[in-house]
Amino acid sequence: MQAIGLISEYNPFHNGHKYHLEEAKRISKNQNTICIMSGNFTQRGDVTITDKWARATMAVNAGVDLVIELPTVFAVRSAQHFAAGSIRLLNALGVVKEVCFGAENAEYHLLNKIANASTDIAVIKLFHKNLLDGKSYAAAMSSAISSIHGISTKLLSSPNNILAIEYIKAINKYDLNIAPIPINRIIANYHDTEISHTIASATAIRTHLQSPDCDISALKNAMPAYSYDLLKASFFTNKNFPCLNNLSSILLYKLRTMTATDLEKIIGISEGLENKLLNHASQAVNLEKLLMLTKTKRYPLSRLQRILIHLMLGTTKETINYFDKTGPLYARILAFNDRGRQTIKELKRTSTIPLISKTTNYLNTSKRNTKQLNDLERMLAIDTYATDIYTLSYSPNHLGGLDFIQSPIYIK
Repeated sequence: MQAIGLISEYNPFHNGHKYHLEEAKRISKNQNTICIMSGNFTQRGDVTITDKWARATMAVNAGVDLVIELPTVFAVRSAQHFAAGSIRLLNALGVVKEVCFGAENAEYHLLNKIANASTDIAVIKLFHKNLLDGKSYAAAMSSAISSIHGISTKLLSSPNNILAIEYIKAINKYDLNIAPIPINRIIANYHDTEISHTIASATAIRTHLQSPDCDISALKNAMPAYSYDLLKASFFTNKNFPCLNNLSSILLYKLRTMTATDLEKIIGISEGLENKLLNHASQAVNLEKLLMLTKTKRYPLSRLQRILIHLMLGTTKETINYFDKTGPLYARILAFNDRGRQTIKELKRTSTIPLISKTTNYLNTSKRNTKQLNDLERMLAIDTYATDIYTLSYSPNHLGGLDFIQSPIYIK
């Protein structure tokens, strides 16, 4: 069998995602779908609006057959590492021959041209100069490509285009037998904050949900019924949605008890950022204030938030660099339907990495705190820590240990 690969966060699953899923099936003429999805923290360094099992359930209700979690060490990273981790995970499954992804400009030849341009020696040289001048990674790269190859910076800075280019780069870099299929994003732009159509951006939906006077019914036309119902049930159960700022005490405790040498080991920290964080941690009363004090052009909010999540998780540069070499070491199953069940049977034959449906078969709560872990266990332990920290982003806090008791969701 062959399957279409999808990569998403579904935060939450909305009508735009439904359109993308249906287009992917139509264009590829394949009904078998496997989605690689972030866990409880996003690529931009935020908590997800609902947990990974709820979002995976939304996706399967919409017609995705199998949802697999992207390990945290790749999910909470810059676009290039998020994309590389996702593509390598799809490839390891052995059945994915096409990957469909959204883009503001879905012209493959142009996206591939940009992907190749980013490896141009002249572009790389100018890119590093731009970094030294204080530009962010994305701005430094887009400016360099634009200057050398005359490609519009608007095209290079559109969020979905950035990821699309990185997916293609990953496929080219690892010489994979996976065909990229870009699909045009329609109606709502990534950063749109208004809900004025049946297709709205996930940003607009989250902004609405996190507003003090949130009226969930305003989202009914922008989401499939199953997604809306799950969100509504979550809201009425918890009386609120998770918020990154609720992790302030944990983060400030960590910062106020660490040294600059400790901080230098954390992924993403360089160029004296450790000293700024230590200084600002004593001035800030919460995470939001810390971010406002620390952000710069070089360190925009998304990059800082990723760094702070890894700080809470304790993921070091050494650990992350090692896992960037190994790639994903397992496929953690979150949800599936009947077709997905058949796909899982096939994956047991084709996959080069283990399929995990029960975390306790590979890791337990007592063992994860020891130093006697193999590589797979170390990567998986970080996922379990991420879930435990995520549950504290609710108010009141939720119970921990969910990764050890929650089974994949089967939807008939």
